Amino acid sequence: MIRVYARQFRRSAVFATAAVIGATGLLATAPAAQAAPPTPVSAATARTYLGQLTVAAEGSGSGYSRDLFPHWITQSGACNTREVVLKRDGSNVQQDSACAAVSGTWFSPYDGATWSAASDVDIDHVVPLAEAWRSGANSWTTAKRQQFANDLTRPQLIAVTDNVNQAKGDKDPAKWLPPTTSYRCMYARMWVHTKHYWALKVDSAEKSALQSILNGC
Repeated sequence: MIRVYARQFRRSAVFATAAVIGATGLLATAPAAQAAPPTPVSAATARTYLGQLTVAAEGSGSGYSRDLFPHWITQSGACNTREVVLKRDGSNVQQDSACAAVSGTWFSPYDGATWSAASDVDIDHVVPLAEAWRSGANSWTTAKRQQFANDLTRPQLIAVTDNVNQAKGDKDPAKWLPPTTSYRCMYARMWVHTKHYWALKVDSAEKSALQSILNGC
């Protein structure tokens, strides 16, 4: 817990807006930095998408295991999905020959904190794996679950403060939202975009929470 409390003194609400450029020592095979996840659909489109999602009671978590969603697979050279997102979402990120981030800064839009150590950052699945399982992914093949868990094309992966991600757990937007209220519209757009693409269901409380957020965007 000491580590968590110490973080409070290191937080900053300054967003790293500068584009990350290549630097000596970075892996040549590392993907180009974008400093942000893929942009989700607009709020208007998200409202349309939300209306197209199947509404059903949340399924059982029986049989769920993170191992059924193979994640942090190799993406390029020595770089796995986590390292790709750390590079993409960070500023001035330098990686060693194993693609591990050895320096840089990461702004967590969920809580407005900025970190200078990759160990303080988690890669959040915006739609958690267990939530996906209960929303229809239990019937998918392992190969499809792997694609979902490593989806770099949709706004499904984002670098955020680790203990904030852990507090979120597998909760949907009816039970958890980012502490930074100004980011909740973006979060709802990301959530709906991801669920719509992967044809996952929503329960009624989840849909109501998302509608409320999107109507205020």
